[in-house]
Amino acid sequence: MSEAATLEAVTIDSEGDFSYPEEYAHDAGVGLSEETIDYISNVKGEADWIREFRKKALKTFESKPNPTHWASKDLDNIKFENIRYYLSKGQKPTRSWDEVPDDVKQTFERLGIPEKERKFLAGVEAQFDSEAAYSNIKVELEKDGVIFVNSTEGLREHPELFRKWFGKVIPTGDNKYSALNSAVFSGGSFIYVPPGVKVTHPLQAYFRINAENFGQFERTLIIVDEGAEVTYMEGCTAPKFETATLHSAVVELVAMDNAKIQYITVQNWSNNVFNLVTKRGIAHENAEIRWIDCNIGSRLTMKYPGVIMKGRKARGEVISIALANDGQHQDTGAKMVHAADETTSNVVSKSISVGQGRSTYRGLVHIPKHLKGCKNNTECDALLINSNSRTDTYPAISVRGNQHATQHEASVSQVSEDQIFYMQQRGLSEAEAMSLSVNGFVNDLVREFPMEYSVELKRLIDLEMEGSVG
Repeated sequence: MSEAATLEAVTIDSEGDFSYPEEYAHDAGVGLSEETIDYISNVKGEADWIREFRKKALKTFESKPNPTHWASKDLDNIKFENIRYYLSKGQKPTRSWDEVPDDVKQTFERLGIPEKERKFLAGVEAQFDSEAAYSNIKVELEKDGVIFVNSTEGLREHPELFRKWFGKVIPTGDNKYSALNSAVFSGGSFIYVPPGVKVTHPLQAYFRINAENFGQFERTLIIVDEGAEVTYMEGCTAPKFETATLHSAVVELVAMDNAKIQYITVQNWSNNVFNLVTKRGIAHENAEIRWIDCNIGSRLTMKYPGVIMKGRKARGEVISIALANDGQHQDTGAKMVHAADETTSNVVSKSISVGQGRSTYRGLVHIPKHLKGCKNNTECDALLINSNSRTDTYPAISVRGNQHATQHEASVSQVSEDQIFYMQQRGLSEAEAMSLSVNGFVNDLVREFPMEYSVELKRLIDLEMEGSVG
């Protein structure tokens, strides 16, 4: 395997599509009820307030309807009563790679996790189904007071930090799937960076679904204190099963005054996965939150990272790439809520639709009347590869008052036959010419990813484009 292929984006079809038979020590069974929640809480040894939080969330989930826009029609195919909501081999996350169970280690070594950690990461967490199998952070960061553990450990060992912000950025009742996550959440990352500490190398989590008919519901909370900085990266894979798999995560970010958070996602779920994720951050005075998002694969992705700019001169940014192939919906976008003067938001979205794939940009920008000096830029560009491809753009920009600056640009284009013909005359195959065109379309955004990721992203796009010609 090449150096680049050892990275998080190594979720290339042939490398991510595998599974090993597993024996689970803890299995909550099929279906969702209060008994399911009791089972999860008992296994984890949770405090009473968490158990009650879960049960209240279950009632909210049961009372809320599915979203009603067009992409959500496919959600009717999710059979909640057939899903397994908690599977664990019983392991506690080890700090030593040698102590990871052999069968779990085999999965993550095939995906290149240990090499990444040795080469360029400040810390890594590897989650297998419902629980983390491995969690480690560099010693020097621990000495600086940086906390990087899974969410179960965060709740147990750092309740004074965790509970203060848990469920405050994304309330349980935000939507049906945030309520579902709140009921059955397990795994995910908890990060705290003390004031003034700048984490110079990325922290990374890798989420692996290995079981069939399974739902993964990680919960991530990142708190970066005043003047501190961190970059966090996550990757996701799952084998291809005939039955539907559900991934429904909640991610909450808190950037205190003058803090910076950069959250990078590169996913390549198999095409049986429903990827329904709620991500949002709060940026205090002069703080910055950047979401950098690449969505490849899944049957349906519904994901709209957001930033609430709560403090003066706070900044929010979403940079996203989505590729929808045959039988896939990529319904992605951003939500920017300006809640203080002189706040700035930037949204840049690029989508590629291949075959009968569908991509959608769904955005929200809100600037209320009483604020002054706010700025927003929104760009949505779509590329259609085939005549049957589809793209939609639904921007909702609400600007009150006359002391703000906003701009919106959207474009739809098709791969030029003349351009493809020209490249073929220079010796490229049709597939190579198509890949070159697509990579050129997203190249300015790919540069926003770390170098190792950008190399692998181009490889992922090349593979997706192989079957698009003819």
